[in-house]
Amino acid sequence: MFYKIIRPIARFIVWVLNGHLHIHHKNRLPKGSYILVAPHRTWWEPILFALGASPMEFMSMAKIELFKNPVLRFILDHVHAFPVDRKKPGPSALKIPVKGLRKGELSLIIFPSGTRHSAELKGGALLISKMSQKPMVPVVYQGPLSFKGLLKRKELEVNFGDPITIDRKTKLTHENEKIIYQQLEDAWKKLDDELDPNFHYVAK
Repeated sequence: MFYKIIRPIARFIVWVLNGHLHIHHKNRLPKGSYILVAPHRTWWEPILFALGASPMEFMSMAKIELFKNPVLRFILDHVHAFPVDRKKPGPSALKIPVKGLRKGELSLIIFPSGTRHSAELKGGALLISKMSQKPMVPVVYQGPLSFKGLLKRKELEVNFGDPITIDRKTKLTHENEKIIYQQLEDAWKKLDDELDPNFHYVAK
């Protein structure tokens, strides 16, 4: 219930601050639950992705330190966020999203690079996709990368790609992970080119 209440509030705030959110190719989203997989470019991407894929509700990973604040913990709990220790991620980092995806009521937003300042892709998204048997949907954001740019009302662009499915029989060997992540990299490049072929992300 809280998620359904907070979503229109978030949509209104984005409209007031910027007013130029454009969603592309929402028709590519599959039926049922899925995993939105994106290169990490800003801290507000999860909000825009969740708004763009509405009415689906999303889980997301949040660093465990954020849950120490009781007010923030209440909000995070009620928007389906779950804590992850980035230094020592335990089994719950897989079990919680896999269980939620299998139920079919929630989808997941995940950034394989973990942070905005890393280009290295980690295997968690692939394992979650295989264990849950839910497709990964590549998605990209183009737009302002600073809060100042957001307030200047530069356009916000979200582009959804075609689902990528990992067969249950596929072994996630190092070689297979490289192949699948190359698919993701190629998909992100295609989505960026669809929006603006001259776009080049530079971490702020």
